[in-house]
Amino acid sequence: MVTDKDSFRVALNDVLDYIAQDSLEKAINFKRELQSKLDTIAYMPYKYRKSIYFDNNEIRDYIFKGYTIPYLIDADNNELVILDIFKWINK
Repeated sequence: MVTDKDSFRVALNDVLDYIAQDSLEKAINFKRELQSKLDTIAYMPYKYRKSIYFDNNEIRDYIFKGYTIPYLIDADNNELVILDIFKWINK
């Protein structure tokens, strides 16, 4: 699982900072649980819906606690690329 895209890291840090305003422990648990869930995507990358935000069959939306995490299935390089994390938007 590749998670080194700058937009994802910046957005995730913003989400964690927001959660930490209420509780540092909740922010730590959110990050830990999210990482665990993201690690399982590699086993069945097409399990989640085609992204409603991108016009590309290889980009999927994983929904986690009200947040959308779009990811790219890069078959050529045999990897998943986490693109972003944002609060769910009704489209």
